[in-house]
Amino acid sequence: MNPIQLAHSPDADDIFMYFAIKFGWVDTKGYTFENIGLDIETLNVEALKGTYDVSAISFGMYPLIKDEYALLRTAVSFGEGYGPKLIRRKETKLKRNFKVALSGKYTTNAMLFRIYYPDARPVYMDFLEIEEAVVSGKVDAGVLIHESILDFDASLEVEKEVWDIWVELAGEGLPLPLGGMAIRRSLPLNRAIDIENILIEGVKVANERKEALCAKLEAEHLVRISDEMLQKYLDMYASDDSVQLSDLQIKALDRLYELGFQHGLWETPIKTEAYLIPKEYEALRYS
Repeated sequence: MNPIQLAHSPDADDIFMYFAIKFGWVDTKGYTFENIGLDIETLNVEALKGTYDVSAISFGMYPLIKDEYALLRTAVSFGEGYGPKLIRRKETKLKRNFKVALSGKYTTNAMLFRIYYPDARPVYMDFLEIEEAVVSGKVDAGVLIHESILDFDASLEVEKEVWDIWVELAGEGLPLPLGGMAIRRSLPLNRAIDIENILIEGVKVANERKEALCAKLEAEHLVRISDEMLQKYLDMYASDDSVQLSDLQIKALDRLYELGFQHGLWETPIKTEAYLIPKEYEALRYS
């Protein structure tokens, strides 16, 4: 059996959710996984090409690959009162057509940003370069993501939380969809179900053994942050809420995709449930 390509970002939450499998803490049922670490926008672009079997993606670009990939129910990241931050230099005021650094054209935060700030002028760059671009004045503002939201230069301040943009656009009561996983539709359905179940178990075990896993990740220098900051970040984006999509999370995704359709980002409306792996097949398989 060929290895399954498992492409994910090198960010702390992705590493945390997938490395319980890599460290052998999960029964992989005879499957082997090839870990591929790339930044999220690169993964989005590669998903458009159909490059990897299983890939982390930004939820905001999923409708563009829905015919080639199904959504997985696990390893999901949502914000609840927090998320990416639009930052600018202190004592500055943004004009209507301000120049802004975004982490990628296909990221969810960029999707929401463009809807909310239609006159802004986006510049796309690696998320690790955004803070310095704002500090140096190369851009008027930037949207920080991942660990960058926890600690940034003292000369900067938050102009707008993407969480607040989400609430204004989508209404209250829904978590902010950020990223998840997609699996290639060309894989046989029985294998896709197996892979999803293995990944669900991996995220579950990671949460159950969080302290031990964090210690191992830090000891092997696999994460960029450590100690209290690592714990805080994982509590935000890699928690029990990441194990399997809830009904509320599915409702939030449906709202995200409705917003995209309303603003002309894709041609047809989609409902999340229709693009998940059909679990009812599993019951028939073993009956």
